[in-house]
Amino acid sequence: MIDPLLLTCPRVYTYAGDRALTTASGFLFERAGQLFLITARHVVSDPQNGHEPDRIGLAIHTSETNVAETALVFVPLLADGGAALWRGAVDDAGGVDVAAIEIDAALLPETARYATFTPAHLVAPGEIVAIGTSLLTVGYPMAFEDALHKLPVARQGSLASSFGLRFGGQGYFLVDSRTHRGVSGAPVAISAGEGFAPQEPNAVRSWRLLGVHSARLDSPTRDPAQDEALGLNTVWYADVVMTLTD
Repeated sequence: MIDPLLLTCPRVYTYAGDRALTTASGFLFERAGQLFLITARHVVSDPQNGHEPDRIGLAIHTSETNVAETALVFVPLLADGGAALWRGAVDDAGGVDVAAIEIDAALLPETARYATFTPAHLVAPGEIVAIGTSLLTVGYPMAFEDALHKLPVARQGSLASSFGLRFGGQGYFLVDSRTHRGVSGAPVAISAGEGFAPQEPNAVRSWRLLGVHSARLDSPTRDPAQDEALGLNTVWYADVVMTLTD
């Protein structure tokens, strides 16, 4: 009875040594038998704000019959010599706020229950996604979740800029949706429609992946005394995930 979309999004915890730092969102992506966590780059490294975790924890469900059962799986972000184990990318406009962390299958519990996005879930070049299309951002706003069942929540929104164009020359598009701190790294998904049938056994069947939520966007000319926030969000195009998992 659980929509598999929710099982693509384990809650992400960051740590420096034994010290807990932050919580964030992310999603599982499978390609050629390899499993990755995709999240925002600033979740795994944000030196400007003094955020430099050395590992993450993922809350993975472990039971087919009791959705409340989870296990915390720890994944290192740094090698013994200090080199980053996560993958980042840059494009013509600079850094991309998306990171991929490969997950060793041996780290997962034998009874791990999860779902994944795959390359088949990405929108193909030239495929039209109309302005105003309804979409979901799935994550953990302000660390909020279904605390009993350890599941994320979904916020509805709509496509706010022309899909396929790099808004302002950046590698993202805009979404009109209410979001909060803690949603960084969340998947932005649309309904797949009929006939969509990815082959991987853990793949989500009813949803397509548009992008990765990065941050709220505000107008540089907004007057806080007169104007409310725009309510727009930057979402990096999902094709960067293919670069990061190549």
